[in-house]
Amino acid sequence: MRKQNTTRIFRDKSGRKKLHLSLALLAFLVVILIVVVCVRSYSVYESQLPSFEQLHNIEPSINTKIYDRNGILLKEFYSENRALTPLDEMPQHLKGMLVASEDQKFYDHWGIDLRRLFIMAVSNVVAWDIKGGASTITQQLARMLFLTRSQTIQRKIKEAMTAVKLERSYSKDEILEMYLNQHYFSRGAYGVAAAARLFFDKRVPELDVSDCAILIGLLKGPNINSPLNNPEKARLARNRVLSSYYHFGKLTRQEFDSLVAAPLVISPPEVDPGIAPYFTETVRRDILARYGEDVLYSGGLKVYTSLDATLQQAAERAVYKRVDTLQSMIESRYSINNRTYTHYLPDTVDQYNDSIRTYKKIQAALISIDNSNGDVLAMVGGRSFEESEWNRAVQATRQPGSAFKPFVYTAAIDNGINTTDIMDDNPIVLDIPGSAQYRPHNFDNKFKGPITIRDALRMSRNLVAVRLILRISPEEVIFYARRMGITTPLIPVPSLAVGACDVKVIELVSAFSTFPNQGIHIPYRLLHKIVDRYGRVLEDNIAVQKDEVLSAQTAYVMVDMMRSVVDAGTGRRARWMGFTRPAGGKTGTTNNFCDNWFVGYTPQITTGVWIGFDNKTSIGRGQDGARNGVPVWTEYMIAAHDSLPMMEFEEPDGIVHLDICLESGEIATDRCLDVRNEIFISGNEPTNTCHIHPSAGLYQANRAPQQPIQTDSTEERTHF
Repeated sequence: MRKQNTTRIFRDKSGRKKLHLSLALLAFLVVILIVVVCVRSYSVYESQLPSFEQLHNIEPSINTKIYDRNGILLKEFYSENRALTPLDEMPQHLKGMLVASEDQKFYDHWGIDLRRLFIMAVSNVVAWDIKGGASTITQQLARMLFLTRSQTIQRKIKEAMTAVKLERSYSKDEILEMYLNQHYFSRGAYGVAAAARLFFDKRVPELDVSDCAILIGLLKGPNINSPLNNPEKARLARNRVLSSYYHFGKLTRQEFDSLVAAPLVISPPEVDPGIAPYFTETVRRDILARYGEDVLYSGGLKVYTSLDATLQQAAERAVYKRVDTLQSMIESRYSINNRTYTHYLPDTVDQYNDSIRTYKKIQAALISIDNSNGDVLAMVGGRSFEESEWNRAVQATRQPGSAFKPFVYTAAIDNGINTTDIMDDNPIVLDIPGSAQYRPHNFDNKFKGPITIRDALRMSRNLVAVRLILRISPEEVIFYARRMGITTPLIPVPSLAVGACDVKVIELVSAFSTFPNQGIHIPYRLLHKIVDRYGRVLEDNIAVQKDEVLSAQTAYVMVDMMRSVVDAGTGRRARWMGFTRPAGGKTGTTNNFCDNWFVGYTPQITTGVWIGFDNKTSIGRGQDGARNGVPVWTEYMIAAHDSLPMMEFEEPDGIVHLDICLESGEIATDRCLDVRNEIFISGNEPTNTCHIHPSAGLYQANRAPQQPIQTDSTEERTHF
């Protein structure tokens, strides 16, 4: 019996030994197989995996942000709405819920959770279907950054290998930070910063526990679990996250019960087209043209511009107020069946299958420029960016009417003509070879006879402007307009004197800023600086470019003449409305009242306004630049100067003041009745005393009162 037992024990030991050897051999073979598979897989997929250089240079798409001159955010441009948030600014609950819900062994594995992978693989084999995944947070990040979501063995192998590479390149916290800044949260929001804004109108550090649970609940189904799309599914997803967080030991039972019982609360922000959409769109086009789509939409640029957001709001208020008034006037005056002021909406019909007519829209544009540096302070390109993105301030060209006359007078003054020279305001007929006779008219169809240059500009007499351009030549006027910044085509014909040309609002305003700048033209600018995502300055336009295009004396004489326009001429409505600062400018109205203009300036700011229909429909009889352009300009300029010091136009050396007889244009005597104190460029002033009223004594201001400048209540009309 003992021998049998001994034999049995020996056999058992021998069997166990053989079993152990067999298992060891099997394990060795499995290890060899795994090594072979891994080596083979690595050799097959190595070329398809991201390199370590790519891993170390991960650059997620970041929004480009446009700021005004005071650092106020105007607009963001992006292909993926994303702003990066450092991990230390994220709430602990957000990070904890991510780990609890997606990868509880995150801080223990090296990119792959083998135990979880084995369990999930067995479950899938038993079910003979893919019932779930075992991807770690690192694997999910690898898929987001470098791979696709295709459910294939090849993709899973690549995902695992890339995850291992990521773990060798980055710390656990860096991986969490990238994950939360990369993940898509629906409706174009990439990363927690964009998601926090989209769903709660909050910054990431402001997210509470429930907010964090809602966001983590979105990870498995951004669109399905979106609280904006499916509130009930979003609530269930939130509660699943809270349950995982509770079982992970991060919530008490009381906290958990309270949170899951709470209603779903979100606070999406109102849709905002941004500040100054016409301006930001102009900036966008410029950056796109010079840097390309990738840099614009993904480069995380910070673009600092010239715009002043406060002045922009003042400009929009003034423009919209006037165009709304004019629109109401048109709609109350003309029937919906009027073919001049209405049009058919394309591809629209009413209940009777008839095409729908609607009123044409009055449009407007405004540009305001800081004289000291050329900064565009405000830009309005139309009545509504949502209705029409066409920017009438920088893209459209329109005839300026009499707003072009200052170029004619500038050329005249710079070529030796004085403000007191007498011109004839009487009919003129010009024979133009190959064309019909040109018969210019004044706005009121009246003639004033002999008139001084100053009064001709003040009252905007067309016939004097035409005679003046014939005297100095249209080519000379074009030369001065070009020097001052007008780039649009200008034809050397007599009608150029009254604005028979096309100009851009922004160029006309920039050219006018030459006058208060003492003959220095400073090109307008929209951009101050562009900084990339790493803080490198790509562009710096702080330096101001200055070009002397007129003598300071000529510029000052023009300023003084255009002050007459504002003080007692076609622009005097600005004074009636309470604008008291020193200012000069010029109105303009084109044929049939199609375009209304006013461009004017103070020592600090130059602003121009255009109002009209896009298709050059008449605004209506009597609707001119004085009636519509000046009020918009005045309302804006009052607001724009609210915090600016009072300044006078600086008189340069080389200016001579003399009392002049307005009948003769010569130095006044004590017998002259119509006398005005005038300015002249030194060396070009009159030297003879009045031959009409000869006397031994010169005119003394205290002996005879100076005649006030005569006013005229009418605006001009231009004929081309």
